[in-house]
Amino acid sequence: MVNLNVSETRIKLRGHHLICLHFFHGEGYNAEYVENLSNVLKMAAYKEIEICDGIDDVCKKCPYVKDKKCSYNEHADEEIKKMDEKAVSLLNLTTEMETKWYKIKEELSGIFREWAKSYCTCCDWREACEKDIDYKKLKEYVK
Repeated sequence: MVNLNVSETRIKLRGHHLICLHFFHGEGYNAEYVENLSNVLKMAAYKEIEICDGIDDVCKKCPYVKDKKCSYNEHADEEIKKMDEKAVSLLNLTTEMETKWYKIKEELSGIFREWAKSYCTCCDWREACEKDIDYKKLKEYVK
């Protein structure tokens, strides 16, 4: 069983996870990764979220993280950092800031059009997100 340190008062999430995790429903690279994602989301509901730059509590169990970088493909780490910067900017946040999950969720409808246009159309996870009812509603809302 994957456990994050439950005594921690906050969890750490990078920029794009602040948006993309709202559409997670049990899909991922492997069972350990999916279990970790589920645990992170459960804790996000009641813990402070510290916005971090780079590897976060989701990435800790990702099979593609090597030497504190994403090795999913040749350019993944630099592309993800750009996504993180864009997400944090759209949400009007900064790294090292703390926030609550529900506050991020409240902002999604206002930023989703730009996020989807920039990242969702070419994302490897798009089909997984398209199964989510909130994702579907946001896509309809921003047409």
